[in-house]
Amino acid sequence: MLECVRIIAIAMVPFGELRASIPTGLIIYQMAPLQVFLLSVIGNILPVVPLLLFLEPVSRWLRRYRIFDRFFEWLFARTRRYSNSIDKYGSLGLIPFVAIPLPVTGAWTASAVAFVFGIRFRYAFGAILAGVMIAGVIVTLSCMGVLVCIQ
Repeated sequence: MLECVRIIAIAMVPFGELRASIPTGLIIYQMAPLQVFLLSVIGNILPVVPLLLFLEPVSRWLRRYRIFDRFFEWLFARTRRYSNSIDKYGSLGLIPFVAIPLPVTGAWTASAVAFVFGIRFRYAFGAILAGVMIAGVIVTLSCMGVLVCIQ
């Protein structure tokens, strides 16, 4: 039971996400692949809901202060140059962004991207969930392949 909580907690951390929780569950805790996959997806998707819901109001509140207002102006100006891609692909562009398990391409970053480009919650959440599940399959199969090679 404690291992399950640990896997969920590891998957919730922004820098590791399920790229850290799946190998931990499979290699260190020697849990069943399906169990690790499901726990990791749950843990990885849990922070997405508050991020998508609260990034806008928190940024609005922070913009009352000059330093944060400057930061958000810089951020929005910098990201507007990619607006053609977002207009073309919309929330569907978030799926491969999350699905390819590389550093800085997980659910946390995709939530920030959705906020910056104004992608609505229901579209962003569905796309991020799909990407997380695809990434989970990729990482699980990769780890299982490594385990087979080791044995």
